[in-house]
Amino acid sequence: MSRILLLGGYGGFGGRIARRLASAGHDVLVAGRSIDKARTFCRDAPGLIPLALDRAEIAAALEAHELDMVVDASGPFQAMDHAIPKACIAAGVHYVDIADSRDFVCGIRALDGAARAGGVILLSGASSVPALSGAAVRHLARGMERVRAAEMAISASNKATAGPAVSVAIMGQIGQPMRIWRGQRWAKAFGWQEMRAVRFQCVGTDAIADRRVGLVDVPDLALLPERLAGRPAVSFRAGTEFRFQNRILWITSWLVRWKLVASLAPLARFLLPFQSLTRSLGSDRSAMIVRLFGDVGGERVERRWTLIADQGDAPAIPTLSVVPIVARILSNREAAGARDAGETLTLDDYAHSFGNLTIHQTTEELPAPPSLYERVMGDRFAQLPPEVRAIHDVFRDGGAAGEAKVTGAANPVAALIARIVGFPKPGTHRLHVHFREADGSESWTRDFGGRSFQSHLSQRRRWLVERFGPFRFAFDLPSDAQGLTMILRRWWIGPMPLPRWLAPRSAAREWAEDGRFHFDVSIALPLIGQLVHYRGWLEPTEI
Repeated sequence: MSRILLLGGYGGFGGRIARRLASAGHDVLVAGRSIDKARTFCRDAPGLIPLALDRAEIAAALEAHELDMVVDASGPFQAMDHAIPKACIAAGVHYVDIADSRDFVCGIRALDGAARAGGVILLSGASSVPALSGAAVRHLARGMERVRAAEMAISASNKATAGPAVSVAIMGQIGQPMRIWRGQRWAKAFGWQEMRAVRFQCVGTDAIADRRVGLVDVPDLALLPERLAGRPAVSFRAGTEFRFQNRILWITSWLVRWKLVASLAPLARFLLPFQSLTRSLGSDRSAMIVRLFGDVGGERVERRWTLIADQGDAPAIPTLSVVPIVARILSNREAAGARDAGETLTLDDYAHSFGNLTIHQTTEELPAPPSLYERVMGDRFAQLPPEVRAIHDVFRDGGAAGEAKVTGAANPVAALIARIVGFPKPGTHRLHVHFREADGSESWTRDFGGRSFQSHLSQRRRWLVERFGPFRFAFDLPSDAQGLTMILRRWWIGPMPLPRWLAPRSAAREWAEDGRFHFDVSIALPLIGQLVHYRGWLEPTEI
């Protein structure tokens, strides 16, 4: 029989883990700062042994007790270092935690050499992320030649009360910068911004519609681009049940992003009382979704794995990875070393636990429509040079890099207008274009040496429509085997059409040369003159 030290053992997540480990036949030392709380939790529970323990005393505890493993369910891991896994290496004891902190989970790899030398296994992130999310991603990615984007989201029931450690983790992320892989390069995003509405639907239960979620920083953002074919864009969002709660989090995120306050973590102690005020209004339904967009057999597809937890069973989900991971380690099915838990389990490893809870899961594959340019151009799209088609083969996310030579405005008035619009400065620049696609429309963000401007593209009958701010421009796309041109046909401000004779004079051409996509774009205004002229080349940057 194995003997496991469980840190944070009588907490919200730790208590669930303790009972599951005991049910699996382990002796569990339920450790925490309060011996009274530990004794109360362990009373009349076979296999649970109360223990008063401060984290600073871990080395002595490892020496005093004959342990097979340490499981850390305390947190918040965002504020912790790797002292405990280091102590486990020194004592020759295996280690597992339920961390969801990106730095903590990814940083565990720095201990890999020492863990291997000591014959010790350290696995970090045995929780909803990256263990469960990683299992779902690998399940969906089977057979995909290239993954374009991986998008994940969790929406928690209002009755799924956050404990102190979770509250600190949530409030500490709001408005903080994070590194996110998008457009085939690292970019900056901010916690609890870029809100989206997500629908969760599973066979066997009612759908959950239009839950709002915002960006959060999790280990998957760093791990998955390296692990999936095509190095896809990766995003992870989370949110609460009620729209007004997410609205408050979004509004306060700007206070941090604008550096009006350094962090909202000190306000974490108010989160539980605030949630309690509205707890009676909420449901007991939480959900998680993983979506992969990619290519299978030359066709574009979307694959989804969706989980819905009913009857208040969602708080158990972050704890379900621990028991099967402990079983793998103790049965010598894991090699010595230090790593994250994102590649340890499969969805099948969760089947028994899901079956004992009110949890529904569904996997589905959906065909994806053709790209925007292909829909506008029809059969003519296939006649374009492959270099031109590759740039316009936008599916959820993509990126291209190259070089552009920019000629500036013709006069001071034109220069002022160009500056307001955000057109690049004159000169030769490194160019990066980030393509984003959603619901058949695209956004292009062009970065000329650090100066960016964005436009949004969509279809209107036979035209390609490009929007800059309140202005929309409709283009024909005549083409041949050499490339395509863009000819302006109409323009609007908001819904109001504007006269053609006032329209900007735009000449845009795309072609292939020397194995690269080339472009030449000039924009001028009647009576004012040239605003900008840029030309150069791009290459898709997928790996």
